[in-house]
Amino acid sequence: MADIVVQPDPAALARAVVEHVVARAQEAIADCGQCTVALAGGSTPRAAYALLATEEFAGRVDWPRLHVFWGDERCVPPDHPDSNYRMARETLLDHVPIPAGNVHRIPGEQEPIEAAVAYESELRAFFAVPSEGGSPRFDLILLGLGDDGHTASLFPGTAAIHEPVRWVVAHRVDKLGAWRVTLTPIVINAGAQVTFVVSGAGKAERLHKVLAGPYQPDVLPAQIVQPTTGCLLWLIDAAAGGQPRRGGGPGLGV
Repeated sequence: MADIVVQPDPAALARAVVEHVVARAQEAIADCGQCTVALAGGSTPRAAYALLATEEFAGRVDWPRLHVFWGDERCVPPDHPDSNYRMARETLLDHVPIPAGNVHRIPGEQEPIEAAVAYESELRAFFAVPSEGGSPRFDLILLGLGDDGHTASLFPGTAAIHEPVRWVVAHRVDKLGAWRVTLTPIVINAGAQVTFVVSGAGKAERLHKVLAGPYQPDVLPAQIVQPTTGCLLWLIDAAAGGQPRRGGGPGLGV
């Protein structure tokens, strides 16, 4: 069962996301000496990343013990304006004392299939999981929700939604005319904490369908996210929850 927390506006949502990341990092580091986070791309988390880099919050994270990964990437060089890595670097990573070796980006500049294989190999080496069986367990996975119900780069009608073996896949998304590299549900659903971050009235109808509609992951891929033993949290603003801007509180307009 997912928890849903509604914030009154985008600024409050960004702060809630940062408090959540900081708390999860502190908890994981206290428990096992490090924290692994898979970041979301897109526009919604940008404000949260920038806020996390401020003096108010950056000092609360033990950056040498934090390892940063990505849930998906566009198949572009790391300095390209569309790069999820670039967005996180410019808003967050360039402004905090995280060691370069703790930043594990998807090599989007490589041929897509090769990039997916390389990233899965890096995950297997880091998490010390054998080539067959098992899956990595991220301490925190951040996800967004697209207007079409996609999350990470799991788009409607794509085979990646039901990938049975691979942790990372590359596929051409026809509606975008572009290639993407993405973690598969195998990895996402193994996370200890999986958190969606959703903002804006434009997402309200789709969010309602994901949370309250029939289970149709081929139509609404975000529905495939059902952590096996971890926790699922939706952090949303009032507009995404179908509430007036001045609203808030625990309810969701579904």
